[in-house]
Amino acid sequence: MAAPRIRPWRPLTGLLVVIVVLIVALVVGARVSDASLTPKLALDLEGGTQLILTPRTVDGSEVSEEDIAQAIEIIRQRVDASGVAEAEITRQGQQNIVVALPGQPDQATLDLVRQSAQLRFRPVILVGAPTPIDPAALEAQLNPDTGDPTLTDPSAEPTAPPTPEEIEAAARTAADLDQDGTISAEPAATPPDNSSQLWFTEQLAFEFYVLDCTDPGNLAGGDTRAADEAVIACAGDGSAKYVLGPADVEGTQITSAASGLETTSTGATTNNWIVTMSFDSDGRAAFADATQRLIDLPSPQNQFAIVLDGLVVSAPVVNTPILNGEAQISGSFTRESAATLANQLNFGSLPLNFEVQSEEQISATLGLEQLERGILAGLIGLGLVLIYMLFQYHALALVTAASLMVAALLTYLTITLLGWTTGYRLSLAGVAGLIVAIGITADSFIVYFERIRDEVREGRALADAVEYGWLRARRTIIVSDAVNFLAAFVLYFLAVGGVRGFAFTLGLTTVVDLLVVTAFTHPVMQLLTRMRFFGEGARWSGLDPEHLGASRATYRGRGSFAKRTVPAGDTPRTGMTIAERRAAEAREAEKAHASTGGED
Repeated sequence: MAAPRIRPWRPLTGLLVVIVVLIVALVVGARVSDASLTPKLALDLEGGTQLILTPRTVDGSEVSEEDIAQAIEIIRQRVDASGVAEAEITRQGQQNIVVALPGQPDQATLDLVRQSAQLRFRPVILVGAPTPIDPAALEAQLNPDTGDPTLTDPSAEPTAPPTPEEIEAAARTAADLDQDGTISAEPAATPPDNSSQLWFTEQLAFEFYVLDCTDPGNLAGGDTRAADEAVIACAGDGSAKYVLGPADVEGTQITSAASGLETTSTGATTNNWIVTMSFDSDGRAAFADATQRLIDLPSPQNQFAIVLDGLVVSAPVVNTPILNGEAQISGSFTRESAATLANQLNFGSLPLNFEVQSEEQISATLGLEQLERGILAGLIGLGLVLIYMLFQYHALALVTAASLMVAALLTYLTITLLGWTTGYRLSLAGVAGLIVAIGITADSFIVYFERIRDEVREGRALADAVEYGWLRARRTIIVSDAVNFLAAFVLYFLAVGGVRGFAFTLGLTTVVDLLVVTAFTHPVMQLLTRMRFFGEGARWSGLDPEHLGASRATYRGRGSFAKRTVPAGDTPRTGMTIAERRAAEAREAEKAHASTGGED
């Protein structure tokens, strides 16, 4: 049976294409976006921003140990979901929580950390323009038949901001004040459901007309209203203001949320980004009741507002009753906005509100000096590996060096690209994982080279030895890398902090090792067999049959060899190259000719 062969240029070309694509992606990203040509560094190597948060319960009760532990865990989930890697979230003293974010985190990430615990689904009663209402415009917008303060044109732009006296006069007119001249905070009658306009009391009318959602001070969040009360809220971006009924569903009733591209009923994928969410049993029942009620109401009362920390992050329209607890939110989402909303739904229900005590820039805990020492340690390890390979495998050490360089390039490009696309940051623990990977990668080459040598000892020609050696080594390499990757995978999901950085780089380099030995090392060995120096088994090629004992022993498997018996006066030919075999035959012919006295 002939040894299986492959075309060595195919995998080499494929690997080259992968490298070129990674390089082009980084260069283009650096020109048109915020990509960097160097890996992002974690908190211990670069420094970052530190926030100290003090938890406060909504009802003023004492903060428990369980509350603090849950808050730390969910803040960690929020930070991780926002794409910031290698953040540190710790407890300080009895109650404070310290959040340290590496580098220069964007405002959205900082806001996500600062946001308090309350996430609720409230029905929309009224939507208005973000600025205070002009009394003259208000009079024209009121329903003349009932005096109902519902605006007939909520999007109408007000003119110049009114004075406090004008706003109060408008509120009194719109709300049809009681005879005693006070502004009532209680509904005129018991509202039949959470969407009833009876919740829009005189007090809420006053707050609604006074509120200016273009003022940054009104967009800081902080929801102190109870779930069973109607509220006034601004849109998170300050584009509108809302009158909202009591909460139908609490954020704690969401089990999961995710963003992705919309899939039609026929299975086709569109270019529209959507957000999906699932509810627990209580939330499923509450959401079903709410959507059945909202579907029959006119706009904007057929909307429900997702309120996080007192601000409306989204107010989708209900198109159909959701009875199975699986909802889908669609609209003019981008990839980023859909992911942000999914994160807010997933992790928007912290058990506490937080008061920011301080926010400051912090320096690196280890600094570039430690990074340089880590890189130096890696270079020393690499040098020792190459010295060993040169001593043991002679010229094959060049193949090892080239393979390690390709693996290093792929790892560098991947880590840098992940820093741009996912926010990954390299910590000193991650550098340690890269150093450990040098030995793991070199081990794959050793397994392969030894299998080739075994085949040479058995007497195979070098080209066949490379192919059969690969078939025997491939399974060992795959099993070894699979074990390493599984260990890194388990460690990553069970550990926190710097240990996760170590596990990530260890798993990444394991995958890179398998790619390099398959798409580079093996094809290069196939090409080397076509060279005279390696193909004929030269003395320092590392594949010399005589040096490997091919003429003296036969490989029996499991590391054992059997002595070959060579007839006296005969020349051992097993494992010889064609040139060596012909030379031996010529010598034997000369001996035979001499023994006959030169007679033919």
